Amino acid sequence: MSLEIGTDHDPQHWHDQTRATDGNRINALRAAVLGANDGIVSTAGIVMGVAGATSDRTALLIAGAAGLVAGAMSMATGEYVSVSTQRDAEKSILKLEAEELVAMPETEERELGLMLQAKGISPALATKVARELTEHDALAAHAEFEFGIDPDELTNPWHAAWASMLAFTLGALLPLLCVLLVPASLRIAVTVGAVALALVLTGYVSAKLSLSPRLRAIVRNVGGGLLSMGVTYLIGSLVGMGIA
Repeated sequence: MSLEIGTDHDPQHWHDQTRATDGNRINALRAAVLGANDGIVSTAGIVMGVAGATSDRTALLIAGAAGLVAGAMSMATGEYVSVSTQRDAEKSILKLEAEELVAMPETEERELGLMLQAKGISPALATKVARELTEHDALAAHAEFEFGIDPDELTNPWHAAWASMLAFTLGALLPLLCVLLVPASLRIAVTVGAVALALVLTGYVSAKLSLSPRLRAIVRNVGGGLLSMGVTYLIGSLVGMGIA
């Protein structure tokens, strides 16, 4: 039985390293898309709510900037904690599996063969494949078949945290700048239009990453964002009238 990892000159090792890089990149991209979407929607809701109550640019700037900073930090912390928990669980599983492979290698090999049979492979071929997988990299084979984990592709919490924070900041800047830079008479219309277009983009990218229907994702994304802005603007207007 061999638990050795391939060398840099091993084609399989190069393939595994490429998969690990792609997996972390996709994870960071997912966090970035979610962060940008949250930045757009939450900040748009804040500034629209304040805009409903007052047209004062200073008040809009303070509210929008506070929402941007708080939201970006919250997104980064949430992603880091969530992905770190997942990574810790993956490490614990790999450690336990490695110990079992050392303690009872024959039992683990038979278990791998049974899992292959459950996928439709004949008993004789499953036994042969299990033996070859065990000799190549027993830990990787068991981790993938039992738990869907690639030891070379563990999730990276820092990638997700930074991607989410930066994307949230960029997304939040759109409604904030629209409200601050556009004349008061056009402020609401321009902000709503810009946010809707941005949500079309994030909805499209999100659907593409998840291989889900794009139109449905876009409609859901834009609809949720417009509803959020509408509710907060209405509440802001009511509060503004109460104060006045």
